[in-house]
Amino acid sequence: MVDTTIRNPDTDAHFARIKPVGRRVRVHHRGRMLADSTDAIRVQESGHDIYDPVIYIPRSDATTSLDAVAGKSTHCPLKGDASYFGFEGEEIAWTYDRPLEGSQVLKGYLAFDPEKVTIEEIGANA
Repeated sequence: MVDTTIRNPDTDAHFARIKPVGRRVRVHHRGRMLADSTDAIRVQESGHDIYDPVIYIPRSDATTSLDAVAGKSTHCPLKGDASYFGFEGEEIAWTYDRPLEGSQVLKGYLAFDPEKVTIEEIGANA
């Protein structure tokens, strides 16, 4: 994956920069590993504010099964429609399984809520 920028066609100030993390990323929840990836990407979004970066991991790098959160979906005018996932009864992740045309790079990736999981980056930048 190469660095890329996605833009909201309706609002110039709403965009996101997407870059490879360049390190191994592991996600843990209460001591249990949920994902282990060397292909994670970091999304830095700017819109109404500059948001904290979010790490997205290929769904294929999830090491445990997550439960779909029934009936919950949200829409982002930049990224598209998101579905949510839980683990042990707690909502912890989302995916843009229906991304907008310019955000297709996010399809197949999971983002984890950094307030509910531990995300560790291991090793030097590639």
